[in-house]
Amino acid sequence: MIEVRRLKVLRALADHGTVTAAAEVLHLTPSAVSQQLAALETEVGQELLERRGRRVSITSAGRLLLAHADTILAEVERAEDAMRLHANGANGEVRVTAFATAITLLVAPALTRLRETSPGLSLVVRDAEGHQGITQLFDGDADLAIAVEHRGSPRPDDRRLTRIPLYAEPFVAVLPPAHPAAGLPDGPPAPAAIELEALANDDWVMPAPGNPIRDVVLLACEQAGFQPRVVHQSDDFRAVAALVAAGGGVSLVPRLAVPEPTLALIRPLPEPAPTRRVYAAVRTSRADHPLITATLTVLTEVAEKL
Repeated sequence: MIEVRRLKVLRALADHGTVTAAAEVLHLTPSAVSQQLAALETEVGQELLERRGRRVSITSAGRLLLAHADTILAEVERAEDAMRLHANGANGEVRVTAFATAITLLVAPALTRLRETSPGLSLVVRDAEGHQGITQLFDGDADLAIAVEHRGSPRPDDRRLTRIPLYAEPFVAVLPPAHPAAGLPDGPPAPAAIELEALANDDWVMPAPGNPIRDVVLLACEQAGFQPRVVHQSDDFRAVAALVAAGGGVSLVPRLAVPEPTLALIRPLPEPAPTRRVYAAVRTSRADHPLITATLTVLTEVAEKL
């Protein structure tokens, strides 16, 4: 008989790469994780891990078991949800992670509307930048994540995840007021759009490494034929706009994230401009949960008006 809790330990090891990281997520000691994995190997009668010094890798038998484990764990979660719903009806809590702009534009308006449409639903909101929201979703620390599509996103065929597209927004150039692209007071008007190549020699204000927005901007600059000279870094777009307005450099920012008012100069980019694609994600096992369905419905309605 395979112990379900040990399947969770194997999944955590596969997701996080090391026994220490898996132990931290599971709130266990590394020794306890190792014991659980050893017991699981005994239960299935095959080696699931290949140990190389302090690191371990998952064997072909382990990968085969993982494929079944995802289905088993999803069904267990559905059963737990069904029992909770049976016990207390449709009342409950939905834990949402989102980056700051999405909290402002989507989650806060949805929270207001859900108080009217689903009074038994309680949203608990956490700020999670970059890939953190999806990680928390996989770890069971969140029920719904609002995230940005980027190169490090889970694959579209990851069966553990159900995605719902919310909105897409182009990036715009954010420039100091005295930037040549603004045009001189007595000169001809500046063009509506600015070519990215025109900013190749400027200093840049960027999000910190690890933020998917930085990856999008770096890729756009690379496609324009240059590597930006990054001087200042901030993940807060209000801070980015303030640094740009003070003459600290130029930046690219998603259109809806530009703070208002701002002293910085905003210019569109020629088509096709880099785009931030925002989606909601839930674990597939909970995609049909009534509370999550209600939350997604309202989030989608709010997103359609952006």
